[in-house]
Amino acid sequence: MKLTQTKSDQRGFIHAISGDAHFASRITAIGITEGTAFQTVRNDRKMPVLVYLRETLIAVNREDAERIEVETA
Repeated sequence: MKLTQTKSDQRGFIHAISGDAHFASRITAIGITEGTAFQTVRNDRKMPVLVYLRETLIAVNREDAERIEVETA
C-alpha cells in the first residue's frame, strides 16, 4: 500500500522507496528509510501526509508519498 492510502493513527513500516537516486537521497536524508516504523498523524485529501517517525513529525507532499510503499500493522 502507498503512504497516501494510510489513515490517521495507522501504524506500520516503510517497505520500499521507488524513484530516481535524487528522490531516494532526499527522502532518506529526512529519516524515511526502509524498515522504519511510522504512524500516520493526518492524511487529508490535497494536503501533505503528516507522519510521525524517529521521534519527528514530518510532512510529506502527496507526490512523494505516492512513491513510498508501506506495510501496515
